Amino acid sequence: MRLLLLSALALWIGSALLFSQVRWFARRPLVERLRPYASGADTGSAHNGLLSVGSFREVIAPLASEVGGRIASLFGVDEDLATRLERVHSPLDATAFRVRQVGVASAAFAIGTLAALGLRLPTAFGVLFVFGLSLLAFLLIEQQLASESSKWQSGIFLELPIVSEQLGMLLSAGYSLGAALNRLAARGKGNCGRDLARVCGRIRQGLSEVEALREWAELERVEALDRLVSLLRLNREAGDLGRLISEEARSIRRDVHRQLIETVERRGQQVWIPVTVATLVPGVIFLAIPFTEAMRLFTQS
Repeated sequence: MRLLLLSALALWIGSALLFSQVRWFARRPLVERLRPYASGADTGSAHNGLLSVGSFREVIAPLASEVGGRIASLFGVDEDLATRLERVHSPLDATAFRVRQVGVASAAFAIGTLAALGLRLPTAFGVLFVFGLSLLAFLLIEQQLASESSKWQSGIFLELPIVSEQLGMLLSAGYSLGAALNRLAARGKGNCGRDLARVCGRIRQGLSEVEALREWAELERVEALDRLVSLLRLNREAGDLGRLISEEARSIRRDVHRQLIETVERRGQQVWIPVTVATLVPGVIFLAIPFTEAMRLFTQS
């Protein structure tokens, strides 16, 4: 009976959304029909009725954004979602990402409910299973974005020494800061190249080079990039800026080398974990055999 009620509810919602696209069921208002013919009107904002997909998204989007933000902050995610999406050049905005995330969690909730009813799980275990599955789906999407953001920051840090050296050589050759940034953005194919293309776009929108670079540094939150941008602020004041940037590039390269050595040492230590376990387990077995035999002889005597 529960499965039948859930199926009927899903059928009713799907039928309402489907019929809302039919002209005789949801006739568009006169204003919406005349909107494409108005001068300067946005034709993409028209909807097809109260139960249309567009209006449904408008209703569910604020709720999904609020609920998703609360759950993410509850599990220790403090960084702004819009900042992370902009950092990785995602085509989605924060609201669309939350709607998709809550949609996946809702689908997992429905699948878990059907599985719990079909397997006839106990009530307490079934509730934990359903909510745990939906929460796991939500957190998996959040973790994917966090991993992608961290990977992007790591890529910026690894590419920054080469980009800094190229920038220093261009400035020493007589290029202006804007021309040097445009050349690096046009030739670069990595993370820094894509970010510099966005920086150049912001400059064309009216920002100065220093303001656009400061936005980039605040978005990426990489310490080495902050130091480089602080040097580039002296573009109109320092006469040997190319030499200063080259020295900073060598400093960043040393930081990258130090981090690489730490990573290699950490992985080298991790290699010994299975070796230690594989050594200790047979040793414990060989020690346990004579110990149990001695205890048996002692108890018998």
